[in-house]
Amino acid sequence: MPISAVCSNNGQEAVIKIAGRFDFGEHQAFKTACDACTTAQKYTLDLRATEYVDSSALGMLLILRDKVGGDKGRVKILNASPEVKKVLTIANFEKLFTVI
Repeated sequence: MPISAVCSNNGQEAVIKIAGRFDFGEHQAFKTACDACTTAQKYTLDLRATEYVDSSALGMLLILRDKVGGDKGRVKILNASPEVKKVLTIANFEKLFTVI
């Protein structure tokens, strides 16, 4: 499964792992993963195995950010490859998300 979600014990945080291509074809899987932890207030996106992101993936990230209130600290993006990190930087996502 290219996208999976794990909820914390208290249900306040979700960790979403994305593998392979993160594009419009993964829209429904990403939405399902985001909705899996119904009480989550914080999300961590692990992009360690993500090979590619496109503009629709960036849009999905913005929708997630809005869902949790638009606070930069509520969505963390971890382990992005240099290629993926370059896309995030060009899109100025480091100003909107915590990118580590």
